[in-house]
Amino acid sequence: MTLRPGFYSHTNRNKKEKAIGARVYGLVGFPVKHSLSPCMHNAAFSALKIKAKYKLFELKPGQLSGFLGSLKQKNIYGFNVTYPYKEEILAFLSSKSLGVKEIGAANTVVVDKSGRLKGFNTDYLGFMAHLKELKLKPKKVALVGAGGAAKAVSFALAKMKVAQLCIYDIDKFKSLSLFKKLNSSFPKTKFDVVSCLEDLALADKDLLVNASPVGMRQVDPCLFTCGDLHPGLFVYDLIYSPFETKLISLAKECKLNFSNGLGMLLYQGVFAFKHFSGRQPPVEAMKKALLKGVMSK
Repeated sequence: MTLRPGFYSHTNRNKKEKAIGARVYGLVGFPVKHSLSPCMHNAAFSALKIKAKYKLFELKPGQLSGFLGSLKQKNIYGFNVTYPYKEEILAFLSSKSLGVKEIGAANTVVVDKSGRLKGFNTDYLGFMAHLKELKLKPKKVALVGAGGAAKAVSFALAKMKVAQLCIYDIDKFKSLSLFKKLNSSFPKTKFDVVSCLEDLALADKDLLVNASPVGMRQVDPCLFTCGDLHPGLFVYDLIYSPFETKLISLAKECKLNFSNGLGMLLYQGVFAFKHFSGRQPPVEAMKKALLKGVMSK
């Protein structure tokens, strides 16, 4: 078969135009190579036949500002934000949702037609949705971490009217800052800041949440021992990669109820997808894609 001159160049040009036309979304953080977010968002775009692609943007410290300056060039219409940029991103937002203002962290950003950045927090909504699915109604909670993810979790727990929330972070300034913000907004919940893990007093808690990055790396220690835990304690680790952290393994060993952060990831993604697309998210398709992604790790 003989092809007329210019056939291939014509085809390649069309492909390039299509590539430029496809909207780009993604996840900003460091590290992000482990993330399963592309699995669920790309499955959602495919299910709804939306011409878009979700990618990973791994930014080393100091690279955030430069990345934000290249959004138009890269055809980026929105992105999620993970560790360690959930708080740093605030300085670049043109508008902040009520949740972002109250929590002090954003995990979802939409780029409007004028290139302005609109910030939202879907982390706390995702955490609340997953606790509801697990049928958990905690009263006394121990929280490890006081960063962006921890802020969303503590806000969600306060909204759920827990009686007590005890916070530990290796950086006590961050813990105290979070305490002050929560204490002034939620007078019905008793907030405490402790200086060491032992002072979390897990014996009288019914929920332990790890919202710190400890556990993401193979070399990370397990923060607790079996002797620290008790039968009535539910262990929730926001980390989902590895699928079974050392803390989750410990909970299994101690025969406790537990969950990793995959459910929170799903539901925060569901709410974020609605901001990105303005469409009703295909939850089952997103969930199926996440589980498939986990199995392939």
